[in-house]
Amino acid sequence: MSPGTGTRSSTAARVIAVVADVMAFIIGLWILMYLLDANRGNDLVAFVKDAARWLAGWSYDLFTFDEAWARVVSGYGLAAIVYLFIGHAVAGRIRRP
Repeated sequence: MSPGTGTRSSTAARVIAVVADVMAFIIGLWILMYLLDANRGNDLVAFVKDAARWLAGWSYDLFTFDEAWARVVSGYGLAAIVYLFIGHAVAGRIRRP
C-alpha cells in the first residue's frame, strides 16, 4: 500500500457517508414538512418536496395505505433508510483495508 492510500479511501468513505446522510436528511425533512402541513407555496418547501420526490422516485408510491400521511412516511421513509444503509455500508467497505 502506498503512503496516503488509506487517507484517500477514508476521505472517499467519509464523502459517501455524508452524501447518503444529506439525501436521507432531505427526505426526512420533506416527511416532517408534510406531516406538519408546511405551506406548499413556499419556495423552500417546494424545493425540498421536489428534491425528495426525485430522490425517492423509486419508492414514493410503493405502498397503498388508505391514509396519505402513511403513504408519505412509508414510501419516503423507506428511501431514506435505504440510502443510509447502503451509503454507510459502502463507506464501511471502503474504509476496510
